[in-house]
Amino acid sequence: MQRVPITKDGYKKLMSELKRLQKEDRPSVIKAIEEARGHGDISENAEFESAKQKQGIIEGKIQELTEKAGNSQIVDLPKNVDGKVVFGCVVIVEDLETGEVNSYRLVGPYEADVLAGTISVTSPIGKALIGREEGDEVKVQTPKGIRNIEILTIQT
Repeated sequence: MQRVPITKDGYKKLMSELKRLQKEDRPSVIKAIEEARGHGDISENAEFESAKQKQGIIEGKIQELTEKAGNSQIVDLPKNVDGKVVFGCVVIVEDLETGEVNSYRLVGPYEADVLAGTISVTSPIGKALIGREEGDEVKVQTPKGIRNIEILTIQT
């Protein structure tokens, strides 16, 4: 089984969501199913069907998060980066065609969220940046085509 890197904060969020699903959402949907059963014939009961569907979604999410937690390997964020891009660091890059500047924290795939400024070390950009240094120009194959980016700054 391959271990998946995750930050301490990412692991805490994963476990918090798992706990919420198990302690709050699951009991709530079980109660809704019991209430729907109390309304009589469940074969034509929309409330019952809806609650059962919601239960299936919750149980699937619990199983998924339990698997992720079991596969996770917590990796400490770097205290210093010695000028190289490593897991957990923040990289500020400039797209050399558009001039757009972006900041990304490199994290594991379970906690990557581009809108929050985190990208996975297994993504095309993440793979291209790992091990590189400030000032390096990097060609990255993305779904939108090849991007040429320059590493401006590497931070912890």
